[in-house]
Amino acid sequence: MLLCYRLLLIAAVSVAASVAGADDQIPTRVPASIAAAEDGSWPMPSKNYASTRYSGLDEIDRQNVSDLKVAFTFSPGTGRGQESAPIVVDDTLYFVSAFPNILYALDLNKPGAPMKWKYEPKPAAAAQGQACCESVNRGPTYSDGKVFFTTVDGQTAAVDAATGMEVWKVRLTDYTKGETMTMAPLVVKGKVLVGNSGGEFGVRGWMTALDEKDGKIVWRAYSTGPDKEVLIGPEYKPFYDMDKGKDLGITSWPSDAWQQGGGAVWGWISYDPELDLVYYGTSNPSPWNDSVRPGDNKFSNGIFARDPDTGAAHWFYQIGPHDLFDHDSINENILLDMAVGGRQRKVIVRPERNGMIYVFDRTSGEVLSADPYVFINATKGVDMKTGRLIYAEDKKPISGKVVRNICPMARAPRTGTPRPTRNPPASSTSHTITCSWIGRRPASVISRARLMSART
Repeated sequence: MLLCYRLLLIAAVSVAASVAGADDQIPTRVPASIAAAEDGSWPMPSKNYASTRYSGLDEIDRQNVSDLKVAFTFSPGTGRGQESAPIVVDDTLYFVSAFPNILYALDLNKPGAPMKWKYEPKPAAAAQGQACCESVNRGPTYSDGKVFFTTVDGQTAAVDAATGMEVWKVRLTDYTKGETMTMAPLVVKGKVLVGNSGGEFGVRGWMTALDEKDGKIVWRAYSTGPDKEVLIGPEYKPFYDMDKGKDLGITSWPSDAWQQGGGAVWGWISYDPELDLVYYGTSNPSPWNDSVRPGDNKFSNGIFARDPDTGAAHWFYQIGPHDLFDHDSINENILLDMAVGGRQRKVIVRPERNGMIYVFDRTSGEVLSADPYVFINATKGVDMKTGRLIYAEDKKPISGKVVRNICPMARAPRTGTPRPTRNPPASSTSHTITCSWIGRRPASVISRARLMSART
């Protein structure tokens, strides 16, 4: 089990948000349509739609942090990995345990934060054996008086935030086929966005929008298959030629392999209200053995921008065409307005598992920069004209050949549950937390990467 080696050494990767050729007088900031006054709430795992995981609270600083003492502890009583990010709304903290995925509400107004209530969804015990990487849960999200979360046996539930009473619960997967759910939902415009897990077991990845009121499916967009099922239509305008073409979700696979092609959606979602687009990543193609799936294996290992009302794809960028190393592209898409080439651009900043930090134009999917933030030798960077990742030939896994010292390997950078950041020392710098594995030994890497201006 991969999670047997979850001992981590955490290192901060400090990334200068001012880019080469940028105007220092143009500030880097969270988009105005997302920015809000700090009220102490943390209603979703990534704090806000921009996925900044940044708190503006300032009572704790460098001078008094050493005075912190334990205020309370709470044990969910499970022996599994605890990956749920806690959320806070008003005076209540909510989190979800690993299996049996119990949702807890703790009262922050009272000493010791006693439990207000708990909601037990009672997922099927057999689903534990179908989860690829332990029966974890990545947390709840809050909207309009309700808390939403998923269960390992493929259900999504809505619970009254005040009382803990079930509002609705729907089943979306068949866990007996290896299709489970572990992700934290996001609620956008009355729709609960969720995705599936199980790319290692040959599921067909999807993102689904549920009606916030009753849990009914509004739309579902697959990561593989014909355009009509990937919800690719006239709105779809990818920046690079490699992502253009009819039914790439079929033609980039051998025969009917797309039906078990992976591309699961178990990571993090961002939303830009001004552009009215949601952004999320897709996971590894299936199976891991790349020799049996020639082609680019669309639309795995990439980023989608979609209309939250209809699910229609506006653009896609494939970070890892024909993935070789299980570098799931499910990490956060941090939305910022940032100076690039002397003018303000609407960008996505994304530390990727392949060891590079990407800056995208989030209106089009154009790669503005892609530079290493850790040591890498598995790839040689990104071709800035074609957008294509360049694999190092001597590090490609080949049957019958021993290939050593691949960096990053499958469990390296930006793996695991991200940690929040607060009060960076300068407005021109953004901070993220990374962790890296080398073989079975945890290792930490501290790096500074400069976001380069567009090479056009």
